[in-house]
Amino acid sequence: MFMHNKRLQYTVRVAEPNPRLATMMLEQFGGADGELAAAMRYFTQGLGEDDPGRKDMLLDIATEELSHLEVIGSIVAMLNKGVKAQLAEGQMEEVELYRTIGATGTSAKESLLFGGGPALIDSAGVPWTAAYVDSRSEPTVDLRSNIAAEARAKIVYERLINITDDPGIKEALGFLMTREVAHQKSFEKALYSIEDNFPPGKLPGVEKYASVYVNTSQGDGDTTGPWNSGEQWDRIDDLAQTMPIDGGDGLATVGLDSADQAVATKMAKRTMSDPTSDPVTGADLGAGPGAGRTSSGDKGGAPDIQSAPAMAEATAPA
Repeated sequence: MFMHNKRLQYTVRVAEPNPRLATMMLEQFGGADGELAAAMRYFTQGLGEDDPGRKDMLLDIATEELSHLEVIGSIVAMLNKGVKAQLAEGQMEEVELYRTIGATGTSAKESLLFGGGPALIDSAGVPWTAAYVDSRSEPTVDLRSNIAAEARAKIVYERLINITDDPGIKEALGFLMTREVAHQKSFEKALYSIEDNFPPGKLPGVEKYASVYVNTSQGDGDTTGPWNSGEQWDRIDDLAQTMPIDGGDGLATVGLDSADQAVATKMAKRTMSDPTSDPVTGADLGAGPGAGRTSSGDKGGAPDIQSAPAMAEATAPA
């Protein structure tokens, strides 16, 4: 059961309305890394959690994220206070009202639908979606995802802080940003309180592949470091000599029963290409300058090849 306390977790002091800033703030209201996404992620994880300690932590943090949604939503509402009143009362001249709405960065549809109130959209007007909640009901997976989510949200708050000079907003955003840090610490502790938390899940990795580093991007810029070199790694640089890594032939095969095999053989025969043919195609028939080499035919054939200067001269205006 939830009970709402009418006092915010952190006092919101907005110096003056700023609809454009309000639009940017919506990223943390209804965006992918925003407070609603965080609250729903941790709330659903907490409901499905069997461990009493993690369950308590997740529901605590989920509920606090709802209070953060309230803080950021209040900031948006205060920043939109002027435009909301103008939209509602229509006291402003038409041209000024158009100018004001256009300056918010929201679409006309958003302004008309939401009227300056905090809407569950991101800064580009994209509606909030449950697809932002990426839980997998495996604590060693979800806790890592939560750590990353808090880190992403922290960076978004940093950027929002950097685009405003309003001291009250900076203070409130600084508080919200710092709570992301605290939550990340809690999730880190919960993760490392699980014995054998890596690799995630129950099944172990295949030992002979678990320490292999495959250098598949080669050339200038190749760099070595603890992520790909040293005693922890068996590094593969010569892919031609070592692939397929399982020692097989590297081909894809499937066992078919006689009926499927017969049908597959018929299909392969029907769709077989003739490598000896060179048919005239639509590209040949419609070939013009720049088409490259084409097959010769009654109505086609390769156009005369012109040099770039000649082509430029031919196409230059008289």
